[in-house]
Amino acid sequence: MPKSLVFVLLLVCVHAIGAVFGGWAILDEVQSKLEHGQDPSMPMATARLLALFCCGLAALHITCVAMARGRRSWVRVALIVCLSIAVFGTVFAFLGSLTAGAPSLPAFLFAFADLAALWTVSGETGRRYFSAHTEVRI
Repeated sequence: MPKSLVFVLLLVCVHAIGAVFGGWAILDEVQSKLEHGQDPSMPMATARLLALFCCGLAALHITCVAMARGRRSWVRVALIVCLSIAVFGTVFAFLGSLTAGAPSLPAFLFAFADLAALWTVSGETGRRYFSAHTEVRI
């Protein structure tokens, strides 16, 4: 496996951890506001649905990382979709930090790393690695 794809898989693992933490943080925030009698930012049902989506996305991330060694073509497609979502989110986070007047260096670095990872997976390196057929021995 090329070293650039190992970097991509490590980045996808970091995004999986972030997705699980993000889902938990949303639920915790809404629950905390409800307990203190404040107006929640969203209904609890919506928060649960969003947290479920985050956990599902994290499960897809981890599945892709675990199955990447098998060179399955659907893993490449799933990685492209997941990394596209990550690029959109990190660029949006960086632009949000710019409009708030406090540019976020970590958001910029993650956006750059996500873009490079997306380029790697959707480019020739990803195509060559995931299109190679492995021999099955019984």
